[in-house]
Amino acid sequence: MRIGIGYDIHELKEGRTLVLGGVTIPSNTGPLAHSDGDVLLHAISDAILGALGKGDIGMMFPDTDQANKGRSSVEFLGKVSRIMDEEGFCLGNLDCIIITESPKIALYSEQMKHIIGKILACDREQINVKGKTAERLGKIGAGKAIEAHAAVLLQKK
Repeated sequence: MRIGIGYDIHELKEGRTLVLGGVTIPSNTGPLAHSDGDVLLHAISDAILGALGKGDIGMMFPDTDQANKGRSSVEFLGKVSRIMDEEGFCLGNLDCIIITESPKIALYSEQMKHIIGKILACDREQINVKGKTAERLGKIGAGKAIEAHAAVLLQKK
């Protein structure tokens, strides 16, 4: 078995699209990012890459590469999932936290679990997605940033 942790944070700006866990969510703000800025899928990708000892998402999909500009993070996690499979591992379980003042993550967590489960070829019961607020503290609490954490357990197939 292997354990990995992942983390991502992005500043929020008006007029940007908010995508979390592959789900487009109605919002006046979205992440300022080179790709679509999906902090959840970025954190999950980092957790899996970490468990495999394969670096991080920034090494695999650098923001200096114009091919990654505006790219969907679903594609990033898809590639990471293929690497996990090629290395002979599958998902044991995944636990994630999205920290934001809004939107309420519980409204979208089942959709996120469905998308993540399809990408990682696993059951939704192996995935947990929850939301927390920053209690109005700091940039996240002021609605100016969003972050995600992920912990993953990989098992040999």
